Amino acid sequence: MKRFNEYKRLDLPELSKELLAQWEKENLFQQSITTREGHPQFLFFEGPPSANGMPGIHHVMARTIKDTFCRFKTMQGYQVHRKAGWDTHGLPVELGVEKMLGITKEDIGKKISVDAYNAACRQEVMKYTAEWTALTKQMGYWVDLDNPYITYDNKFIETLWWLLKELYKKGYLYKGYTIQPYSPAAGTGLSSHELNQPGCYRDVKDLTCTARFKVKGAENKYIIAWTTTPWTLPSNTALCVGPKIDYVEIKGKEGETIILAEARLDAYKKELCAQDEDGNWVEPQIVARYKGTDLVGMAYEPLFPVLSEQGQQTNGFENAYRVIPGDYVTTEDGTGIVHIAPTFGADDKKVADAASIPGMYMHTKNHGLRPMVDFTGKYWAVEDLDEAWYAANMNDEWYNRYAGRYVKNAFDPQFTADGRYDEAAASKAETLDLHLCLEMKADGRLLKSEKHVHNYPHCWRTDKPVLYYPLDSWFIRSTQAREEMIALNKTINWQPESTGTGRFGKWLENLNDWNLSRSRYWGTPLPIWRTEDGKEEICIGSIAELFAEIDKSIAAGFMTTHPWPKHKVGDYSKENYDPSIIDLHRPYVDNIVLVSPSGQPMKRELDLIDVWFDSGAMPYAQNHYPFENTHLPRTADFISEGVDQTRGWFFTLHAIHTMIEGNVAYKNVISNGLVLDKNGNKMSKRLGNAVDPFGALDKYGADPVRWYMLTNSSPWENLKFDPEGVDEIRRKFFGTLYNTYGFFALYANVDGWNPEQGINNQSLQEIDNWVLSKLNSLVKEVTEAYETYEPTKAGRAISDFVQDDLSNWYVRLNRKRFWGGEMDDDKQAAYYTLYTCLKTVAQLMAPNAPFFADRIYRDLTGETVHLSQWPVVNEAQIDSTLERAMFLAQQATSMILSLRKRAEKNVRQPLQKAVIPTPDAETNEALLQVAELIKSEVNIKELVIVPAEQSEIQLVKKIKPQFKVLGKKVGGMMKQLAAAIAQMSQEDISAFETNGSFELCGYSLTAEDVEIITEDMPGWLVSNNGILTIALDIELTDALIEEGIARELVNRIQNLRKQSGFEITDRITIVLEDAEQIHDAVLHCGEYIQSQVLATSITLADGQNLEHELEMDGYNLHITIQKA
Repeated sequence: MKRFNEYKRLDLPELSKELLAQWEKENLFQQSITTREGHPQFLFFEGPPSANGMPGIHHVMARTIKDTFCRFKTMQGYQVHRKAGWDTHGLPVELGVEKMLGITKEDIGKKISVDAYNAACRQEVMKYTAEWTALTKQMGYWVDLDNPYITYDNKFIETLWWLLKELYKKGYLYKGYTIQPYSPAAGTGLSSHELNQPGCYRDVKDLTCTARFKVKGAENKYIIAWTTTPWTLPSNTALCVGPKIDYVEIKGKEGETIILAEARLDAYKKELCAQDEDGNWVEPQIVARYKGTDLVGMAYEPLFPVLSEQGQQTNGFENAYRVIPGDYVTTEDGTGIVHIAPTFGADDKKVADAASIPGMYMHTKNHGLRPMVDFTGKYWAVEDLDEAWYAANMNDEWYNRYAGRYVKNAFDPQFTADGRYDEAAASKAETLDLHLCLEMKADGRLLKSEKHVHNYPHCWRTDKPVLYYPLDSWFIRSTQAREEMIALNKTINWQPESTGTGRFGKWLENLNDWNLSRSRYWGTPLPIWRTEDGKEEICIGSIAELFAEIDKSIAAGFMTTHPWPKHKVGDYSKENYDPSIIDLHRPYVDNIVLVSPSGQPMKRELDLIDVWFDSGAMPYAQNHYPFENTHLPRTADFISEGVDQTRGWFFTLHAIHTMIEGNVAYKNVISNGLVLDKNGNKMSKRLGNAVDPFGALDKYGADPVRWYMLTNSSPWENLKFDPEGVDEIRRKFFGTLYNTYGFFALYANVDGWNPEQGINNQSLQEIDNWVLSKLNSLVKEVTEAYETYEPTKAGRAISDFVQDDLSNWYVRLNRKRFWGGEMDDDKQAAYYTLYTCLKTVAQLMAPNAPFFADRIYRDLTGETVHLSQWPVVNEAQIDSTLERAMFLAQQATSMILSLRKRAEKNVRQPLQKAVIPTPDAETNEALLQVAELIKSEVNIKELVIVPAEQSEIQLVKKIKPQFKVLGKKVGGMMKQLAAAIAQMSQEDISAFETNGSFELCGYSLTAEDVEIITEDMPGWLVSNNGILTIALDIELTDALIEEGIARELVNRIQNLRKQSGFEITDRITIVLEDAEQIHDAVLHCGEYIQSQVLATSITLADGQNLEHELEMDGYNLHITIQKA
């Protein structure tokens, strides 16, 4: 029976399937945790995905990173629990359900009950759970899917309420009426971190205009102001100037006078200035000059007749339509005068409030005072406004013209069919902005309108524009903890560091308070109950607390029955928290009326909380803290998600942990980049460039996909996913390792080698000690890379070792030690060395290539790699001197082979001599140590290694400047310096190479400043690379030619042995056609040929009756081989 399994071909997808089945049979994931019981813990947090959408190839990337470090730490001996999670609340779910049901937010509570709607959300959110589970298993990601945390679970919500209560008690929670980003398409306000997700700010081309505001009490005087949102102009109630800015009043083309910032005159020449006969602009006549403070208080007429005469004299509007000061006004664009609509901008509202300027509010029937735009993004319909107020205050003739018009076409339902937004049709259609501009143009109120590209925020989930809108919201006063967050962030190990200091760090420095409120239905209800006047309120922090308050309410007569009589307080069983027993969602909690200390009824604030609070609270909520599992740690050793989570999950984890406990939520974090197509474009189904993750795993297997993702580029860089690159990894890395293992298994089985036999260290050859030294250096390098969360460095180091050192160098140079002969100490040493390398490589690659690594390790040891202990570096085996010597041997070999290629000399053709003049004693000694190896590898008879000054050949070197590099340093001195470089002597050049620098014309030249080349000599070719210069004698003698032919014959006969089906140990006899080209070679080198091909004899004969034909270089040769 063979000890080591042998395989006919490498089939990684099939191998993955076999091992998955074996892992499940052995319950290996659970074993990896239970076998580490009592060991130190390594805590990992899983960022919860939403299962209402299919997983993509970028999820393979993110999960590969997570799995790699958890497996690494497990092998180091840590116990690594990793709990899966599902993000089940929020906009992604609700918008998907609305599309599925063919409804909008406004239909909820009308066409469908809140109860039925939320039931649909609960079902829809887990729609693709099977696909996510399948991907997780297929790619080998070990995470506990049997006991996940689910954010809609009642236990999870109870912890969220406890956290909110803690924040409430610390003074972090407050209610405010502010201008906030609002998404009409989603029907809810957004937090600043949602608005700062990648891609939310986009360049858009909108119609902009410069409007003329007529000054009151002046016959023909105007103030001009520019806006990118003409739809806000009917809500204008003030104009704002910079107090220190210089303004001018100029004479216009039509005799009117116009006020604007002097610095903006050039921008409006075409509109404000006349031209002379030659087409030159005539400088405008300046009538007056002002400082901004001089203009404050100047009154002007409303731009649009929105209000009736009575409306303009009530509700504070008698104080409106005048110039006010604002320090934020600049002259970078526009006119230096800002149009103020207090209902649609935070800065606008701030300066307006300071000047007692009212906002344009409408009295609605069902929503109180609201801006001119409703929650869906259109001017309020007349029928939705309070009739008495409308009749008394509004100019119906004007307002009715625009009532019900959407302020942006993106909000208009006619451009969204079956849930898909037709952006092209919306952009072609006329807009409200255009109609308002046409009205202003008709009566001279428009100075200028044009399309303008500007950066505008969009909703992270609907991809549609947001508005800035006044809303009553609950906030977390995160600015109060800003300095502490900044300080704690500096203790976190960010990969890359620039994200921690830049994108995340700068975000913290400019932090705003966290808008917690969401005007939606499916999510965690805000646990605050208030009296109608807002003077009394309570924040509930647990079910027990809620039940106690319900009992009080029942006693006070506000409630008659308990909503959840079957729930037992203090019973934390899964059954007791089942939704059939208790459900903390809307509408059930909305129906609960509590009693205030003064005996007033208190109703719940109808807001839900930001879904990002759900995920940011998972360190607590996943374990139902503090109600259960109070002993479990809550700070992760490691987390990883995409760069889009920098201001999402990463922020909310950090913020909540800082405010609750005053410490970090995570110690190490990788923020991975985007996965793009091979051309660097964003993947999308619409473009047809999206990669199906299941298809990729089916075709290549999980290991090549994972390895490619973590070695092609650092995970925090954007990855251009190229399937051909994955296939190259499969062939070059996995194929090479497969062949190396196959070579070992074949000969180890033939010889019956047993790894338990051990070896005598004295029998190790120098090349064995070298590769074992390199192996230990690799263990050291890979361990350090994983410890510092740099998986790309680890993967590339392993790949280089396998391909360059193990396969291409060690195995290739030592094949003969495995081929034949008895099992002596030398052969035993060779087997031991290769076995050790393969076993250790399997362990090092196991975190990122779990399937193939486990297959090799099991075949070598009979045990799984995933329960093995991570290799420990043996410093005593690291020989840096030997490693350097072998590196020089590899470099010299590569250089000589390149020279052979230039001379068109096949490597089987021996050459007489190569000379290496060494630059220093250390290099000389190192090369002498490996001289025989180099000779054998490049097939030369003699290798002369001597100090350069003692060399038998005098090499002529030339030096020339690298103009692009050096020119930047020396500028105008380049010509003089180039001439001086050209005059350098051979001694100067040699000194330069030895020292690495050279002083010339007052400059210190370095290696990057120049190019040094060595000239060829008659009969010799010369090459230099770094510190090595090599000269190769390319002249051939008859004896060299004959030996070259003999080697070619060996090559052809070995191939014929394989084709003829001989075993590797079979002896053969050879009858060879006696051709002129090979006669002397066989005569003089016959013994060599026989020894190489295991022949007992070789006979020259007539070629007519010989069985096979060999194709030689330029001629054919007949041959017969038989088993001896």
